[in-house]
Amino acid sequence: MAFLSFLISGISLGSIYAIIALGYTMVYGIAKMLNFAHGDVIMVGAYICFYATSRFQLPPLVGILLAVVVCTILGIVIERLAYKPLRAAPVLAVLITAIGMSYFLQNAALLLWSSNPKVFPPVVPTGKISLFGGQLTISYVTVVAILCCIVIMLALTWFTSKTKMGKAMRACSEDKGASQLMGINVNGTISLTFAIGSGLAAIAGVLLCSAYPTLVPTTGAMPGIKAFTAAVFGGIGSIPGAFVGGILLGIIEIFAKAYISTQLSDPIVFAVLIIVLLVRPAGLLGKQIREKV
Repeated sequence: MAFLSFLISGISLGSIYAIIALGYTMVYGIAKMLNFAHGDVIMVGAYICFYATSRFQLPPLVGILLAVVVCTILGIVIERLAYKPLRAAPVLAVLITAIGMSYFLQNAALLLWSSNPKVFPPVVPTGKISLFGGQLTISYVTVVAILCCIVIMLALTWFTSKTKMGKAMRACSEDKGASQLMGINVNGTISLTFAIGSGLAAIAGVLLCSAYPTLVPTTGAMPGIKAFTAAVFGGIGSIPGAFVGGILLGIIEIFAKAYISTQLSDPIVFAVLIIVLLVRPAGLLGKQIREKV
């Protein structure tokens, strides 16, 4: 039963990584930008939900919706102020700007909310499901995280495949110039991509702090890095790849902590990523694109 328990815990943690990785992979897939401030948007969403539920005594669902709305707006603002002026800039300039935005959000959080750890209130019922006569227990947070990940992945897949705006996103991903000539609002499409990714970050932040209820201004830093790793692992730019990469990364991390060492779990995760990229440079589900010169 211990193996099954660790497996479920890994899938739960991997589901949170997958939700964060979906934001990374959408922004990179459409705008070809690495938004390293994404992990800090997770932290902002968690803080918004924390203050809405603990200080203003709002219902948990309202707190979650408020966090999603604030982070969605924040994502649009970040894109317009930090990334839009750099559309034609070298990749290094965009990367430095993303890192700078990340530090800005972290330090703004320190000024607004201080560095004192805060205990995140339970926004998901704290009960457990008992199976096999109580030998295996699954928390409600675990179930909610897994279900949210599956629903979000399926919804995004449907959105990008079936809707007009989703097809516009795919067109911008292929060729922004040709898309603009066909009447697609490229700037609006990229802004919508950032908005969706930031809204997903808010959901991931709430789930992360519900599972591990300690909130500090660097809450999203390490999960953000691991989710980016998951996106690369699965094939950055691929929605199914982000899902698969996140789940596998969570399982590897939990099993490494359980059977090897808690201190070596992170190095093991990144070592697996290096091995995968040596074998498949585009990731597990990524497509190798050959450029003609």
